[in-house]
Amino acid sequence: MVPPRFGNPFNLSNNATLAGCAALALWAFLAPLARLAQPLPPLLLTALGFAAGGVLGLAVLAARGRLGALRQSPLAWAHGVGGLAGYHALYFAALALAPPLEANLLNYLWPLLIVLLAAPILGLPLGPRRLAGVVLGAAGAAVLLAGGARFPAEAVAGFACAIGAALTWALYSVLSRRLLGVPTEAVAGFCLVSALLALAAHLGFEALAMPGPRQWLAVMLMGLGPMGAAFFLWDIGMKRGDPRLLGTLAYATPIASTLLLIALGEGVLTWQVAAAAGLVAGGGVLAARA
Repeated sequence: MVPPRFGNPFNLSNNATLAGCAALALWAFLAPLARLAQPLPPLLLTALGFAAGGVLGLAVLAARGRLGALRQSPLAWAHGVGGLAGYHALYFAALALAPPLEANLLNYLWPLLIVLLAAPILGLPLGPRRLAGVVLGAAGAAVLLAGGARFPAEAVAGFACAIGAALTWALYSVLSRRLLGVPTEAVAGFCLVSALLALAAHLGFEALAMPGPRQWLAVMLMGLGPMGAAFFLWDIGMKRGDPRLLGTLAYATPIASTLLLIALGEGVLTWQVAAAAGLVAGGGVLAARA
């Protein structure tokens, strides 16, 4: 995929920021698709999702005669694979070593970190309105995810992995802007290498499993959306759009995912969901107006 042309890179109306918003929308479907893929082990599901996204991306590159985009520097490969594979490895380790509710809450520090890191790394100003917006978004995520959360001392390793995952994804996202010379098409290669690493981890730590027709359908949908196109769109948004606004709007992803699960009969609409949606929407409006 070629990053679209754009005007003002810090305006919601430009194509690149909208591409990042599309990635956030696709990630909302990850949890429902993961439910559809049960009971596949998580590392195997990650490997298959990365592989599906990478193969589809590779097919597009081949059709466009752009396979040369995969020839990148070791730094670009370290950034791409380290971000994709490193984030997922730390996230799954957090879920294994800590209570999932608390691990997921700490993991969702990454949108806040993207906004905060945009200032020292990219030199982008923040301002009180933008900071207020991201704080409202973080509060919304806390209302949604933190009900009854406890942080026992014996799970400190898992909490550290969750924070590490958040920092890894934030750095991967913000530093993408420092690698403007790396075309978005290279993400296909990063996905394929990440798939191999996840497969190796599956073989080492999980019981072997074989997907059935329903699981293969979920894998293909993940490769088309949240573990395929979303990574390409996010790369465009981070490189050419406004990372501060995208970081704030990222808090809408867990809200949208929760609403999708409710629509599928996997939960009920509670005051926490409504309050979280209101806080995130208010934060998004503040950030967009900034």
